[in-house]
Amino acid sequence: MTLREIVTPPNPTLRKKATKVRAVTPAIQALADDMVETMRAAPGVGLAAPQVDISQRVIVVEFAEGNPDEPDAPELPPKLFVVINPEITRRSHETIVGTEGCLSLPGLMGNVERNEWVTVKGLNRQGQPFKKKVRGWLARIFQHEIDHLDGILFIDRATEIYKVEESTTSDSESPLTYPPLAPEDAPKNP
Repeated sequence: MTLREIVTPPNPTLRKKATKVRAVTPAIQALADDMVETMRAAPGVGLAAPQVDISQRVIVVEFAEGNPDEPDAPELPPKLFVVINPEITRRSHETIVGTEGCLSLPGLMGNVERNEWVTVKGLNRQGQPFKKKVRGWLARIFQHEIDHLDGILFIDRATEIYKVEESTTSDSESPLTYPPLAPEDAPKNP
């Protein structure tokens, strides 16, 4: 496994629609392994292949499913998901706003409205069918990473964007006005 460089704007791969993986080959499995190592080293909870400058429809997500509203609940170990050609097949009508950041946009955070739950299907690391209904933060992570595969960054969906400085004081966040995309660069909403 190899740590890969996480790309940032203006790298054009971040804004392109990633190509579908035609076969789960050893090269795709090695890419997934590298992405897991890179995500963990960053550290992050999700990573899409375009973030490591590969225009392929591959994502990795690692998150502990649990209920943060139950403080006495035992901490669950994180689950790792490698999904090839992921797509959202169903989504809730209910949405929720939450704060997001991105490994490709260091120093930025934003408030993003996402579906409360989604059903994701694709292939797993071995090329077998994968289908899972996810909710809460796990649903948010999947939506965020699948957006990357369509050239969409969280800043495109954010209602408010903040620049976050490396600091421990509460004054470390300040609102940021992010320039809109040029019409030719604007991703098409899936």
